[in-house]
Amino acid sequence: MNFDFTQEQQLLRKTVRQFVDAEILPFIAEWDATGGFDARIWKRLAELGLMGVCVPEKYGGVGMDYNSLAIVCEELERGDTAFRTAVSVHTGLNSMTLMQWGSNAQKEKYLVPQARGEKIGAFGLTEPGAGSDVAAMSSVAVRDGDFYVLRGQKTWISLCDVADHFIVFAYTDKAKKHHGISAFIVERTWEGFSSKAIKGKYGIRAGNTGELFFDEVRIPVENRLGEEGDGFKIAMSALDNGRFTVAAGAVGLIQACIEASVQYCESRETFGKPIGEHQLVGQMLAKMEAGYEMSRLLVYRVGELKNKGVRNTRETSMAKWQACDFANRAADDAVQIHGAYGYSDDYPVARYLRNSKAPVIYEGTREIHTIMQADYVLGRRADKRLTHMLPSWPFE
Repeated sequence: MNFDFTQEQQLLRKTVRQFVDAEILPFIAEWDATGGFDARIWKRLAELGLMGVCVPEKYGGVGMDYNSLAIVCEELERGDTAFRTAVSVHTGLNSMTLMQWGSNAQKEKYLVPQARGEKIGAFGLTEPGAGSDVAAMSSVAVRDGDFYVLRGQKTWISLCDVADHFIVFAYTDKAKKHHGISAFIVERTWEGFSSKAIKGKYGIRAGNTGELFFDEVRIPVENRLGEEGDGFKIAMSALDNGRFTVAAGAVGLIQACIEASVQYCESRETFGKPIGEHQLVGQMLAKMEAGYEMSRLLVYRVGELKNKGVRNTRETSMAKWQACDFANRAADDAVQIHGAYGYSDDYPVARYLRNSKAPVIYEGTREIHTIMQADYVLGRRADKRLTHMLPSWPFE
């Protein structure tokens, strides 16, 4: 595999990095403290084409490949996890799922404005009693003529208060368990829908996260995504994209930890020499660099598989698991290098540590991915070809 970046990708990285340096880093400490970033950032993301970077041009996107999406996520999380999360959910979980499973009418109505950044998309799968165990969800959608009537609740939903459209999962036949889950496109403005932000989060404080409530929401049949019973397959294929973006973001967080730690090592002395010259500090920096390089290779390998239209659940799981673990360890070591200052808001590494924990949990916990990888090794799990394969790049 050749992971050399094209000139277009190099320009993309430079553009996103300049955007982060100029429009995120000077303000992120304030946004993290106040619990939300300036809404004008959405407009800037759209202007730069970052809301639809790998959506085909005919659907309003830029038409770049999946590793270009990885570059965007990596550079955004170097600024803060909240911004990578926004793109992960909007593009990875929602828009790419519409691209894979949506009808032509659904793509025109929802995917096009999302790729242009005119509308924001989100994803509703997790419930108060159903996280890793998706089949434990209690949301139900009952057919009523040309509509489905949706009742239920979702939680830990990113962009809960700002998204215009949500891909939501609910049982249409609970007796069939996994095979009885269906997916729907739900609009915020529909009667019976409401949302509520979760306050007091440990990390990703600049991001909007919360709950969705569905009180007899009437969903037109044409807003069902796929067929009845396709919901579990749709959710798992969406997670293959979401996990890819999470893993790419983790690479950016490791880079941020390295940059902050090197800068501190150059300015701080102990026992008569810069702290970077102490062997154990150097060891922590070396571990960060190793984690960065290994994670980056795992991520871009997945991107190449996606570019070819090849099923990549196993490889994506490995990349998400390892990259997020490496990022969490890098952030912990970065705080240690900064000593007492690392435990304060005077330096960014405390925020990195807080932010690094959530990705270890969401979109498949560390434990879920460990089980998945063990099952692959033992032959208890094998990826079957999907009926709705993700299109290979370049897109038609």
